Amino acid sequence: MPRMLDVSDDVRAEIGDEEADRLLAGESAPGSYDCTSCRTPGDCEQERTSTVLFIGDETAVLAFAHAGCLPSQVVKVTEEQLQGAVRSISADQARSDAAAAAPQKASPEQAVLGVTSGLILIAGELHPALVVEPTAPIARPGTAGAGDDFLPLLIEQGFMPVTELVTAPAVLHGWSVLLAMGQLHAVLQPGAAGGRPVAWWQAHQPLQVTEGWRTAANKHQQVLMFAAPVGSIGRQPREDLLRDALDKAAANGQLVAAALPLAGT
Repeated sequence: MPRMLDVSDDVRAEIGDEEADRLLAGESAPGSYDCTSCRTPGDCEQERTSTVLFIGDETAVLAFAHAGCLPSQVVKVTEEQLQGAVRSISADQARSDAAAAAPQKASPEQAVLGVTSGLILIAGELHPALVVEPTAPIARPGTAGAGDDFLPLLIEQGFMPVTELVTAPAVLHGWSVLLAMGQLHAVLQPGAAGGRPVAWWQAHQPLQVTEGWRTAANKHQQVLMFAAPVGSIGRQPREDLLRDALDKAAANGQLVAAALPLAGT
């Protein structure tokens, strides 16, 4: 079966025609992968997949992403960021190999936070928003129960339950959204004992956001963050569907939110 792989002209120019052709022929591309953007599994034999080349000062790493998450492109990063990405990709591959070799012994996958950006219309005005949904139930630290404490933990941090999206949520001071060079890098929370902020969520690699999203973020100087338990929102391909999913989660009492000041540009 032909691989549904996209290799952009920029990526081809960096890796050369021979390697690009080997990728497109399926000789050097993995069948399955963890998306470098949303960190969920993908399969380049079943769905459109982008090749993303990360270039550091001395190293280059080729990664793969759902075409709906990122276009095929070359991304320049610092060598430190790239080495961190290499460690993460290697760990992902090791977990995948172990699960394939002994699936009956594979432990339950640790929950990761899926983050979707979109523009949300509230009271006649568009607001930049991040929607956070974990891939599995979040247990309270130090407990071994099977419950999901994701929303209670956020409420304890100052996020407020939302039953309908009619007004923008209140600002949660001490938290912020880090946007640098037009890309989303992290959601920051207050450090311990009033120390410098630390990453509550950090992108594996900076995430692309639309020009409209950046414009709205710069206008409001804040980003609305919505959070819901696993299975409440799902991956929505359009902003209208994302809004419908948010409205449903709110009506079901499965949504919390806060406005987070914007850090960066």
